Amino acid sequence: MNGIVIIGAGESGTRAAFALREAGYSRPVTLVGAEPHLPYERPPLSKAVDGAVQMKLICAADALDAAGITYLAGLSATRLDADAATVTVSDGRILPYEKLLLTTGARPRRLACPGAERALDFRTHGDAKVIFSKIALGRSVVIIGAGLIGMELAAVLRGRNVGVSVIEAAPKPLGRAVPARFAEKLHTRHAAEGVRFHLDRAVAAIGDDGVTLTDGSLVPADLIVSAIGVLPDIALAEAAGLATGNGILTDAYLRTSAPNIFAAGDCAAVAEPGGGHVRYESWRSARTQAETAARNMAGAAETFAAIPWFWSDQYDLGLQVAGQPLPAHQSVRRSAAEGELEFYLDDGRLVAAAGLGIGNGLAKHIKLAEMLIAACISPEPAALADPGVNLKTLLKSARAA
Repeated sequence: MNGIVIIGAGESGTRAAFALREAGYSRPVTLVGAEPHLPYERPPLSKAVDGAVQMKLICAADALDAAGITYLAGLSATRLDADAATVTVSDGRILPYEKLLLTTGARPRRLACPGAERALDFRTHGDAKVIFSKIALGRSVVIIGAGLIGMELAAVLRGRNVGVSVIEAAPKPLGRAVPARFAEKLHTRHAAEGVRFHLDRAVAAIGDDGVTLTDGSLVPADLIVSAIGVLPDIALAEAAGLATGNGILTDAYLRTSAPNIFAAGDCAAVAEPGGGHVRYESWRSARTQAETAARNMAGAAETFAAIPWFWSDQYDLGLQVAGQPLPAHQSVRRSAAEGELEFYLDDGRLVAAAGLGIGNGLAKHIKLAEMLIAACISPEPAALADPGVNLKTLLKSARAA
C-alpha cells in the first residue's frame, strides 16, 4: 500500500497527519508543505508581540519523527493524476497514494489596479517578516482592506506609534464577519487610537507617493499592505478534474468527487444538509475538518459538524464569535463584568453568540454559549439578557430536559 499523502502543511494538513496516527492508521503518511519552515499557525502573524513576528509551531520536528510522518518541506504539488492516484511535486518526484488529502488552503486576493505590485501581501510568515522589517517610527502605512486581518495589523502598528490609514470599499469596517454593534465599537476604538479611515472608496492606482482613490484623493504612504481577503487554492484540484466552485466541493464526510481524495480547511467547500456548499475560513474549522477527514480516511464515517468560531485581538480588546450571526436573527444583549455579550436567536433557538471585552475575559461565557448552541435549546430571551442568570445553569437545565 502507498499510504496517505497530504498536500498542504498548514493547520489543517498537519493536524490531519497526527489525527491519522491517533485513529490507528499505521501505513505511510507523507505531508507536503510549500514553505521551508516546520508547520506553524497563521493567526499569530497579525498579532505581533513587541513588534516581533511570532512563529507558533504546530509541532516540532521530533514530534513528526515520533509519529512516523514524512515531512517534505519547501515543495509544492505541480500535478495531480486522480486516475493513476499519483501527485507530482516540484522537485520532480512522483508520490503514489492510497488516499489523498488536499489542504491547499487559500491565497491572497489580488488588487486589480495600476501599481498593484507595490502592495505587500500579508498571508505567510515570510510576508509578515518583510512588512515588519520595513516599518519604522514615523513612517506611514496604508492598509487596503478593513477586515479582521487589516484591523488587527492596524492595532499592532498603532501600538508602535506608526501612522496608519485604512482604505475600505465598503461603507463600514468589519462588515462581513463581525456583528454590527461590535464592529462599530472596534471602529470607534481604532479612530480614537489615531487610525485614519477612508471608507466607501476603492483604490484607483498605487504609485510612488501612495494610493490614489476612486474619488481622486491621494493617501500618502511609505508602505502599502493589501489585506482584501483570500481565494481558495483550487488550481491543483481543478486541473485534475475534481468538482470545484467556491472551493473544492466535498460531501459531508469531506470526500471530493473522487472517492479516494478528501479536502479540508480553507480550500474545502463542504456540503450542507439543506443543500449547497459552504467554505469556512477559520482556524477551528480547519482543524476540525482535518481531524474528521483523517478519521474517515482511516475507515470511519463521520459527518463534519462544528460550530464556527473565531477570535480577534485589537488593542486590549478581545472579540469572540461563535456560530454565524445574521441580521435577520433576534439579538439579545447581556452585560458582563468583563465586557458585553450578544446572543442570536433564529425562530427562538440559540444559534450564535458574540462577545467584546478586555483581553480574554469573556472566553468562558462564549464557551458556555457554544455548548448551549450545540444543545439546540430555545432559551427565554429574558434569561439570556439577565447577568444574574448563570449560563451554566441554563446548560444544566437543557441537558436535564
